[in-house]
Amino acid sequence: MSEEQNAEYLYVSHETNDSHNILLPAVDKIVKEFSPSTIFDLGCGNGSVAKHLSDRCVVTGIDPSKSAVAIANKAYPDIRIENGSAYDDLRARYGTFDMVLSLEVVEHLYDPRAFARNVYELLNPGGVAVISTPYHGYIKNLALAVTGRMDAHFWALWDGGHIKFWSIQTLSALLNEVGLEVVRFERVGRIPSLAKSMIAIAQKPK
Repeated sequence: MSEEQNAEYLYVSHETNDSHNILLPAVDKIVKEFSPSTIFDLGCGNGSVAKHLSDRCVVTGIDPSKSAVAIANKAYPDIRIENGSAYDDLRARYGTFDMVLSLEVVEHLYDPRAFARNVYELLNPGGVAVISTPYHGYIKNLALAVTGRMDAHFWALWDGGHIKFWSIQTLSALLNEVGLEVVRFERVGRIPSLAKSMIAIAQKPK
């Protein structure tokens, strides 16, 4: 997982973190459902998710964090992981894939439309985008307000932190805008109305 800010998101380990551990059971089921031969991990961070999936298909990853890519290249030299941005011409550089995976990235982006266009262009016809981001909805936001957790949740002093806060409606609109067809959303971590994250599953028309 990563970001697209001037402040680098620093990594010190090649292992999965708590967010990965919440997301991966759902991601594994989605990958099994669609059986891609190739996956592009957009914002792959330290490469731990790419490694996790690499025994089932060919995985390529990029991340803007130099520390993340250095760790990934050292830990997983058999996987193509390079420095890159969600704003680069990724299709020209890497081609197209059966699946684009992007975990906890879109909330860090100044220009999410450029990200969404890149996701669309990276997909083969009929390919699937799997995009996770922290979940926001009325009940969760109300609970944050009532419990005095708004500042902690929307922490403004996190360099390179979250700058966009997505709901199912707004993320659906973003994906539909570039031509992706939303298949469904899944919510993970806690009960659905207070979910930690949501996962959008969207398909490029054949």
